[in-house]
Amino acid sequence: MSSAPKYSDPNTTAEIKSGAVTMETVGRIAGVSQVTVSRALNDPEKVSAKTLRRIQEAIELTGYVPNMVAGALASRKSKLIAALVPSITNVIYADMMQYFINVIRESGYHVLIAETGFSQDEEQAVISTMLSRRPDGILLTGISHSAGSKRMLLGADIPVIEVWDITENPLDVCIGFSHIKTGEEMARYAVIKGYENALIVSAGDERALRRKDAFAKQFATLTGNSPTEVLYNNPATIERGRKGLVSGLEKGFKHGIVMCSSDLLAHGILIEAQSRGLRIPEDIGVLGFGNQNFSASTLPALTSVQVDRSHLGQQAAEALIARIENRSLPTTTIDIGFEIIERAST
Repeated sequence: MSSAPKYSDPNTTAEIKSGAVTMETVGRIAGVSQVTVSRALNDPEKVSAKTLRRIQEAIELTGYVPNMVAGALASRKSKLIAALVPSITNVIYADMMQYFINVIRESGYHVLIAETGFSQDEEQAVISTMLSRRPDGILLTGISHSAGSKRMLLGADIPVIEVWDITENPLDVCIGFSHIKTGEEMARYAVIKGYENALIVSAGDERALRRKDAFAKQFATLTGNSPTEVLYNNPATIERGRKGLVSGLEKGFKHGIVMCSSDLLAHGILIEAQSRGLRIPEDIGVLGFGNQNFSASTLPALTSVQVDRSHLGQQAAEALIARIENRSLPTTTIDIGFEIIERAST
């Protein structure tokens, strides 16, 4: 039989009905002070088993949800991790976050995810909102942030993990790969495969543009021919891939390789090329980025740059937990590398 006290206080009844249940309400029902309720929530080992049971029953009865932000003021631990990604629908980021969340959850933390797009101003606004929740750590995508974001992050004095990129001067710890080296390697691969002309179809986010510029410079150095470029400010889609090839052909591109900033654009290129009777890879080769789940199943199968998203997510989570627990890391810059997965499109 439950040992929870009976009550008939009309104020308590009104609070439960209205939903305005507080720690004081729980204390009145359990027959203890508000201080004892707070102690039971934050340090239950200091409360007797009998008292703790009465408080837990009162919480269950009222549906009381502890104010974890208020608790964090005293304990300095919110058990929350903030994670900011450009897109929650892009498989590249979604896969990485799933592995990140799995490790974080096993460590006893929970993750708040927010979408920032590719705007530094939007990222700054989201960082401000997230920091107001007092997270124990934060994950950011990329290494380029506004001055305001950097000031807030440094002022918050919490661990920061930057992913999907690397720099020798991270805010705290960065885990990713070099987009410049990726672009250069894509160009070398294209030349080794015998392509002397190139078309670049790229989205306009900062990391894609760095790959694009590195590819263009390296390809021109190796072949003497500067690539034709079609750039989009909007996110990559299959439709924009198709239109990108149309624009490239109109600009004079032919018989070469198409370097794409994502597999979605590359998929569109494949569709448009075949609709025009272009042979792949004889007339044009197609090189994607991201090695998404569908890339091996396109017709022909798509050659793409692979970044180990599972490893990236796990590494980011483990590094963040280590920093929260004040454990040292061997380095603050972790390069996980990349690999070109060759298939029939080249």
